[in-house]
Amino acid sequence: MKNINAVITGVGAYVPEYVLTNEELSTIVDTSDEWIMSRVGIKERRILKGEAKGASEMGAEAVKQLLQKTGTKPEEVDLLICATVTPDHIFPGTSAIICDKVGIRNIQSFDINAACSGFLYALDTAVKFVKTGHKKVVVVGAEKMSSITDYTDRTTCVLFGDASAAVMIEPSEEEVGVMDTILRSDGAGRHHLFMKAGGSKYPSSHESVDNKEHCVYQDGPAVFKHAVSKMADVSAEIMEKNNLTSDDISWLVPHQANLRIIDATARRMGLEKEKVMINIQRYGNTTSATIPLCLWEWENQLEKGDNIVLSAFGAGFTWGAIYLKWGYDGKAVADGSK
Repeated sequence: MKNINAVITGVGAYVPEYVLTNEELSTIVDTSDEWIMSRVGIKERRILKGEAKGASEMGAEAVKQLLQKTGTKPEEVDLLICATVTPDHIFPGTSAIICDKVGIRNIQSFDINAACSGFLYALDTAVKFVKTGHKKVVVVGAEKMSSITDYTDRTTCVLFGDASAAVMIEPSEEEVGVMDTILRSDGAGRHHLFMKAGGSKYPSSHESVDNKEHCVYQDGPAVFKHAVSKMADVSAEIMEKNNLTSDDISWLVPHQANLRIIDATARRMGLEKEKVMINIQRYGNTTSATIPLCLWEWENQLEKGDNIVLSAFGAGFTWGAIYLKWGYDGKAVADGSK
């Protein structure tokens, strides 16, 4: 019996048109372009404008592009997983809403909440479904972080943006696709990065709204300390586990939370900056969408067989790394020859 691998066969994305610059933020809250750039490396971020538009709005657009690029009909999709911390509603799942908006019917779909590590958790889950018989699985990272951002808190409002990106996962008998995964969590870190109200422990109330407890709270120094060590450690660990050197790695695709965290991870892996995908300056932290958004932007530079490490750290705490071999010539997709 031949070994079945799960491989990414396409990438789609959507970013809102509205650009929120550091200069505009400086008119809203006490901050500056120099302060933001020196601490996190963000220049601008995209914001989804308009009434009654949630994460599914962007997720559906990303999936539509993905289906078009891969030549996939909605009825051919077996499973859709949406990684998000900003669902349209607590229920139903945003995955089901995305399916409805793109015409996908009568399949299994569900959401995953692992914060900024959500895409890695969803991708790992998709791999397991593919290895047990599913043929086409869509993984979406969709986040409207502006909906839970306090724009009077200068420590958090500079960080986040809105976006969505999606990948198609299919089976392959070739030695490409997801080769190894390390995922971890430690709930002891939950108090350092969370949204206090809106769940069953602290239901919504006038008081919770007045106290802005439906927005992101972050203990910056504590999160930074853990993120630097955990992301760097797990990225080095997956290299060592698979006997990979820095010369073997074609690309590091890190979660885009803070440029200093990204740099620390790359240094630990022994990688020069040219091998690191970085777009935080244009989009900020889009939580579960950052990693697939990078793959989308760099798709035309990816070649079949490229060794790629995906790495993330998020609230929970959650963190992890995935080692994969890229499955197709991205440039051929970009120029339409595939």
